[in-house]
Amino acid sequence: MFLPLVSCSLQFMQQFYNSTYLDRHNEPMEENLLTLLWSLSVSMYPLGGFFGSLMVAPLVNKLGRKGTLLFNNIFSIVPAVMMGVSEIAESYEIIIVARFIVGICAGLSSNVVPMYLGELSPKNLRGAIGIVPQLFITIGILSAQVLGIRSILGNSTGWTLMLGLTGIPAVIELLLLPFFPESPRYLLIQKGDEKNSKKALQRLRGWDDVDAEMTEMRLEDQSERAEGHLSVLSLLSQRSLRWQLVSVVIMNMGQQLSGVNAIYYYADSIYSSAGVNQNDVQYVTVGTGAVNVFMTIAAVFIVESSGRRLLLLLGFGICCGACVLLTVALNFQESVTWMPYVSIACVIIYVIGHAIGASPIPNVVTTEMFRQSARPAAFMVGGSVHWLSNFTVGLVFPFMERGLGSYSFIIFAVVCLVTLIYIWLVVPETKNKTFLEVSQMFAKRNKTEIKVGDLPLKDSPENAEKVTTL
Repeated sequence: MFLPLVSCSLQFMQQFYNSTYLDRHNEPMEENLLTLLWSLSVSMYPLGGFFGSLMVAPLVNKLGRKGTLLFNNIFSIVPAVMMGVSEIAESYEIIIVARFIVGICAGLSSNVVPMYLGELSPKNLRGAIGIVPQLFITIGILSAQVLGIRSILGNSTGWTLMLGLTGIPAVIELLLLPFFPESPRYLLIQKGDEKNSKKALQRLRGWDDVDAEMTEMRLEDQSERAEGHLSVLSLLSQRSLRWQLVSVVIMNMGQQLSGVNAIYYYADSIYSSAGVNQNDVQYVTVGTGAVNVFMTIAAVFIVESSGRRLLLLLGFGICCGACVLLTVALNFQESVTWMPYVSIACVIIYVIGHAIGASPIPNVVTTEMFRQSARPAAFMVGGSVHWLSNFTVGLVFPFMERGLGSYSFIIFAVVCLVTLIYIWLVVPETKNKTFLEVSQMFAKRNKTEIKVGDLPLKDSPENAEKVTTL
């Protein structure tokens, strides 16, 4: 939710930076320094996200999924207070530091929440429940866009309050999350607490007969005892996880390097060029945010019937086509009177594609491709790639835009196409599969064999597994 809040506050934050500097030094801030400070304010968020991702594995293994989420609220509430009082304290440094801290919160929550929900969910609902975090992100973005309307909080008196509001969801979570159970898989496989694991599973399912799921978790536990908690280094060396890890890296890079931030960067100018009144652009932006929410809701309802793979292919395919068409539309925008409307359509089509596939599905698939011991390290790698790619786009795109102009979107189209081809060739369908079954699906590509003792998994009635290198 914080990125659109900063975007809505851009004009007033820069005025605050200028006036604060003037009060301190009795001279206006140079334009280059203002650009540097603003760049720091923007880039500290993904940089914090990267460091937050590095904290995922050690925290979830030590504190648990629920415990990590409770601890993470510190990184939301503290910076919200800092940003809320920044104008009173007459310090823009506070905003920059707060951006980094709230980025840590985003880095942790964007990985731990899908991990937690994926481990809580029954396999037939895992995809739908796994998309819910992305749905709430889109709702947060839409809320920020609404609050950023000039007549609400997007003005000189309301911008600090708007930044401070980012702490409210954390307070709500801090009050309500203690009433929810810890991940049964974490309790059984990583803590060895079968009694509380079964109790948590019964609470989640609403009935007492959870023996089938408990048996499946015990089998996964048996298959992983020799491995223990996998660190990132040991994850990288595991032959049985090679293609799963490559897939996580490709999907997260594709998600962030597909041009989604650039699309939003261009959106306001595209709307203005189509004849939208400057004061009304903010309302069109809210409309785009609403489309994002509605399409993510649609993904929640169709992911279990369509599958993950189809939505990924469809999403990246739509984004690729929209980027190519947008490049053409932007180049002919001045000479063809109706071309600006094509540009608007491209933005909306791109948002639809990203909302149904590229945004929500990678975390769902990450949860399903790894077993309990490897999952924290896998999310740590995927999250780090995600935030580094986000940081890279923020750093490089202004130079790309200056040098290539609208042709920048051809690069994003190529990224989408490469990601699509990789998914088509490598990533299998994982819907309605247990974690053990997904591991078996990758066994052939990894040139490993899944066994129970001396029997292959397909011949074993117990369905436990032991991965041995051929």
